[in-house]
Amino acid sequence: MPRKEQMDAFGAVSLVVFAALFGFNQVVIKTVNEGFQPVFASGLRSLGAVPLIVLWAFWRGRSLRINPGTVPAGLLLAACFTFEFLLLFLALDLTTVSRMSVIFYSMPIWLSLGAHFLIPAERMSRRKAMGLALAFAGVAWAILDRPAGQGEASLAGDLCALGAAIGWAGIGLTLRTTPIQRETPEVQLLWQLCLSAVVLIAVAPLFGPLLRDPEPVHYAGMAFQIVVIACAAFIFWLWLMSIYPASSVAAFGFLGPVFGVFFGWLILGEAIGPSVVGALALVAAGLWLINRPGQTTAAGRA
Repeated sequence: MPRKEQMDAFGAVSLVVFAALFGFNQVVIKTVNEGFQPVFASGLRSLGAVPLIVLWAFWRGRSLRINPGTVPAGLLLAACFTFEFLLLFLALDLTTVSRMSVIFYSMPIWLSLGAHFLIPAERMSRRKAMGLALAFAGVAWAILDRPAGQGEASLAGDLCALGAAIGWAGIGLTLRTTPIQRETPEVQLLWQLCLSAVVLIAVAPLFGPLLRDPEPVHYAGMAFQIVVIACAAFIFWLWLMSIYPASSVAAFGFLGPVFGVFFGWLILGEAIGPSVVGALALVAAGLWLINRPGQTTAAGRA
């Protein structure tokens, strides 16, 4: 498909489906955590995705050669990825999907703040600053409001979600400011998957027993994580990014927390109180302002 200058109906529908898929993925992670210890599950996901990405690269004729001078940046990229998914899986073990989604999808706040100082061409505009302020207010509201009678919505879980969002932003900044940007997307992903698999599986015993009496639904959820999310969805995202303007693609990012909250309520029966709705509205409005066309934005994934 040739590159397009504007978003069309196919692209819009694809991105809505993509956002819904990743919102549903938060529920899948929480379900898988019932059968597998979270850190171990995160490592298994990375480990299982590695051979699939390699097979994809060979099938498509993509180079997996590491360019000279990119190893330190690759290690930094992998460290940010490992940090993100360590905290993401822990967050979904300690707090609700709806709260995690609101906080985790605040990533553009931290990415934009970092870009303001590290990337001269991406200084913060007044409109983006307003969006950051709104989104930050929503995140603060979600963290500081401690709902009575919801022990699962722990402060530790919310803070893990916040740390995961910062780790996600670190990935974006590393890809924009270091020599790793010269690598193919497949090599960039393999840096992240390979090292995170080793580190996460190695440290997993420190977080308790590796198995929590897994059942078929947990194995199915793990397979979904590996095949659909870590491989197919990422490849589909790259394909969309190769066709449509990055700013148009990124503008759909505000749907991520909306679908996360929706699926948490629909599938897990999570209560959605005024604080969650209010925080979600502030974060979504802020992300919309940050990602409005005409500004330099960084596309994300989950």
